[in-house]
Amino acid sequence: MKKHLLTTVALLTALTVSSVGNAANLWQLKEGTPDLKSAGTLAFGPDGIIFVGDQKGAAVFAIDTGDAKGKAAGVTLDVAGVADQVAKALNVSAKDVTVNDLAVNPSSGQTFLAVTKGSGSDATPALVRVDAKGAFSEVSLSKVPFSKVDLPNAPEDKAIPSRRGPRNSRDDTITDLAYVDGRVIVSGLTAGSEGRTGSTVREIAFPFAEADQGSRIEIFHGAHGRVEDGSAIRTFVPFNINGEPTLLAGYVCTPLVKFPLSSLKAGEKTVGTTVAELGNRNRPLDMIVYEKGGKDFLLLANSARGVMKISTEDIATREGISSRVADTAGQTYDTIASLQGVVQLDKLNDTTAVVLIQSENGAMHLKTVELP
Repeated sequence: MKKHLLTTVALLTALTVSSVGNAANLWQLKEGTPDLKSAGTLAFGPDGIIFVGDQKGAAVFAIDTGDAKGKAAGVTLDVAGVADQVAKALNVSAKDVTVNDLAVNPSSGQTFLAVTKGSGSDATPALVRVDAKGAFSEVSLSKVPFSKVDLPNAPEDKAIPSRRGPRNSRDDTITDLAYVDGRVIVSGLTAGSEGRTGSTVREIAFPFAEADQGSRIEIFHGAHGRVEDGSAIRTFVPFNINGEPTLLAGYVCTPLVKFPLSSLKAGEKTVGTTVAELGNRNRPLDMIVYEKGGKDFLLLANSARGVMKISTEDIATREGISSRVADTAGQTYDTIASLQGVVQLDKLNDTTAVVLIQSENGAMHLKTVELP
């Protein structure tokens, strides 16, 4: 669940300096073997550094992939049987492969997959690279430059009963990542008083400093007709609204909420503005932002409502939804009929995205598509 970077003078300066120096030294990475317990979410930073969200270990890793240069404009992918290709690269059976996320390195155009090998207590994480020709290879996690930051107040790693069966809140410690202007933005759940978890957004300086407890976030959920603070953001994207860096975040059932980054204060509650209700009984899976015809759009993949092309027109001035919504309201959208079955996506360049499509029988297809 990767994000397109917000370009600023500060970031461009950092990239220019790093291009003539040693990336590992600049970003304070040390050679070793990252002690990943899981690989759930991905996002790219500068100089081919990939951020890996380890929800089981309640940590974020920065790993130097060595993949800093390439030609993203010329990449075309059309790969069927993704599970078989991943399994071959990892020397395991295809039935033991779960693809959790994908991220495209904007510097090279290569695609990286976060993978789980096996299940239950036998599950182990891995990273897989897909090059410009569609060849799959394992990313070595032995003797690589990396750094790590632990997340405080993570939920206990324990399954507890719920109305829908056992649930382990540790699995939602990290639900999405993005790199913005020298900071890693992390959404997820944190432990609260009396065993209650709460939705949180953290900003962590990179090179990594100690992570704080984050900002607890609250929204009005129109489909439910109430204020909520216990549901984690499922996917988000950084986006400038009238020059103000902002997070646009999607939740289950499917409110779209904006949070100015300036409003996120560690240890304090932040109330978001619900700018759209996109339909209940649905889980947002992944989201990107792009420009077409001089206008900005969001492209949101969903579990039950297809891929939505969402308008950002008037999003700066739209009043927040504050009463129950029967189905949809707020920002308008079109459903892209040609993008059925998309479960992950990332922007490759200004005109193209990489998508992972999963059919009803579970078969996965990785391909490039034109941004609609």
